[in-house]
Amino acid sequence: MSNETPIGRHRWAIAEGYIPGWSNGPEPELQSHETCCVLNTGPNSAKVSLMLYFEDREPQGPYLLAVPARRTVHLRFNDLQDPAPVPRGVGFSCVVESDVPVVVQHTRLDSRQAANSIMTTLAYPV
Repeated sequence: MSNETPIGRHRWAIAEGYIPGWSNGPEPELQSHETCCVLNTGPNSAKVSLMLYFEDREPQGPYLLAVPARRTVHLRFNDLQDPAPVPRGVGFSCVVESDVPVVVQHTRLDSRQAANSIMTTLAYPV
């Protein structure tokens, strides 16, 4: 495979999302957060949209971002503001769509306890 051959998919799903309402550590380094990591190995910039889904309300989004060619973006859900901030203390899911193939990974840092917890997994490619 050459360096110009993109890897990934156009649609990804993150079924588990939750940003605690508080943290136990200095911000921003140890602030509890959810992160969507998007890897674009291709030769063209990726136009990416995120749509959030909830148990008890209508979907929220889209949140739009660009991932330059042959680059990665680590997007904290905590930082999303437009069209609305991501609510804290509420479970959510996310569908990520891109106009070019990308790879999506989901990471969570939960610092509500003195012993921090981190987890990461690939999103589900659709």
